[in-house]
Amino acid sequence: MKINSITLSDLRRMNGKEGLILQGCGGEIKEWMDGINKMLTDKGILLDNTKFENVSVFQNDGVTCILYPFEDVHLDIGKLAMWRLQSYTAFAGTWLSDYVENKLGGFITDEQSKAEKVKPDCALIGQDGNIFNLLGIASHTLKQNGMADEAKEMCSRVTSSESYCEALNIIGEYVNITDGSEQSDDIDEDFNEGQAMKL
Repeated sequence: MKINSITLSDLRRMNGKEGLILQGCGGEIKEWMDGINKMLTDKGILLDNTKFENVSVFQNDGVTCILYPFEDVHLDIGKLAMWRLQSYTAFAGTWLSDYVENKLGGFITDEQSKAEKVKPDCALIGQDGNIFNLLGIASHTLKQNGMADEAKEMCSRVTSSESYCEALNIIGEYVNITDGSEQSDDIDEDFNEGQAMKL
């Protein structure tokens, strides 16, 4: 059995998944796992000797909640739906999808997730246009902003890119390219000259 600790942001990224959330789960989480597994097995809701092996715990408004994901278990969904309604006063049970939509503002799409990442400003305009120089400056900026994983990912993508222009575009996905020298007259030349360059 595994108990995972997750955030509300993690929940909002579980688009396409479903599960049962019980609210107000004080005390030992393992006791909740064992108790719910036994209860749902006895009531013929958990089938084929399956049980919830991996649950996730999170906090919301000072309340401890447990997510029982439907992956890797065989359930009689109809019986579970009835049990959830009948036991609502005791467990405040709800579906993952309903909880996220009604309490957290809905699931985060891939597009929203990318937009949520705030790109730090990075003064690349006016610098030595060597791609490895620009990459080094951008990487340093990301690390300074606590984005070491993004810096590593950016470096990997840039070094395997096919052209100077593509490499610049990749860097631009991770940092907000700004003009540190207030001289941007020759930026178009840098782009035009670099398009044919290979790393």
